Amino acid sequence: MNFKKELEASIEAGKKARLVALKYYNEGYHVEIKNDNSPVTEADKECDKIIREYLSNLFPTYSFLTEESKDDLNRLNNDYCFIVDPIDGTEDFIHKDDEFTINIALCYKNEIVVGVVVSPVKNEIYYALKGEGAYKILSSGEVIKIKVNDKLDDLTVLKSRYHSKPKEFEIYNKYKDRIKHIVTAGSSLKACLIAEGKAELSYRVSDGTKEWDTAAFTIIVEEAGGHVLKYDGTRIKYNKKDVYNHDGYVVMNNLKNFIF
Repeated sequence: MNFKKELEASIEAGKKARLVALKYYNEGYHVEIKNDNSPVTEADKECDKIIREYLSNLFPTYSFLTEESKDDLNRLNNDYCFIVDPIDGTEDFIHKDDEFTINIALCYKNEIVVGVVVSPVKNEIYYALKGEGAYKILSSGEVIKIKVNDKLDDLTVLKSRYHSKPKEFEIYNKYKDRIKHIVTAGSSLKACLIAEGKAELSYRVSDGTKEWDTAAFTIIVEEAGGHVLKYDGTRIKYNKKDVYNHDGYVVMNNLKNFIF
């Protein structure tokens, strides 16, 4: 099947949400704390609304799974489900480190077939369509194809600014003969940087992420030649009843770097 129309619509939805996100980012917002103790702002809610409305008008029969909307479990009976994180890296957004993203993915029969990651401040967009490779739209509008690098040593690992765990540093130390650089990066940008060959590894050892955190970047990494795997070596399945990524995951440029 060809999902080019869904890809183009997801990119356009991401562009529309970008403008709203930047408005709040530059002019101010109120921060609330949700039941799971995570922060949310008006930008999260407004971007969620814009993306949902835009895509649902074009694809009225598709389901949605988004961070800021009530989960309608009827999606489990739908082959098509948009998975959306309107502001990925809300902590990055709040702390104004410029590294939050907007994530939009389309799931078809539990597999991601479209992925779009918008970096609002940098005005860059990463995207991928299943079987068609991974790409980046630069701020100039130029589109370039991206791919992972082939490094197996002198590795750079990207860690979260706000969610790193001690276990991750144990891994870094265990493989310090191969992992030589530890760099901080925000949100889905960690995976996207690996997809474009600027780093090789990123770990998540906790169960704190959910489907909308990983869906969009998973296909971007895979179409760029990399891998996103759970620690048992299997891929993450999507549009599940339980949306948590309980087992954590590793993003890598090469299977030979599946080290932990």
